[in-house]
Amino acid sequence: MPYSESLAERVRHILAGRRGVAEKKMFGGIGLLLGGNMCVGIWKTSLIARLGPEQAAEALKQPCVREFDITGRPMKGWVMIDAEAVETDKQLAGWVEQAVVFVGQLPAKK
Repeated sequence: MPYSESLAERVRHILAGRRGVAEKKMFGGIGLLLGGNMCVGIWKTSLIARLGPEQAAEALKQPCVREFDITGRPMKGWVMIDAEAVETDKQLAGWVEQAVVFVGQLPAKK
């Protein structure tokens, strides 16, 4: 199943106007990078968000949120948010903003 282009468009819209945003095809979906660091992505119909270990642990307590694991090896600090948890633009923007805040603290890659 290809990734949700409509979800990708909504994420692109949220990140529009930010400096240092790049898009890259990866893991059968797309990743959106900020300053060269992976920030959010789309895999099938789910949003992938890089929140850092502490924020990810808190996020995992919410329904429709699970560890980012598509290979059998979960990635620490990353979560997958099911489509029903990003139905509204406000919900989606909240997740994207959490990822932007975390990734914004990381040193930029060249």
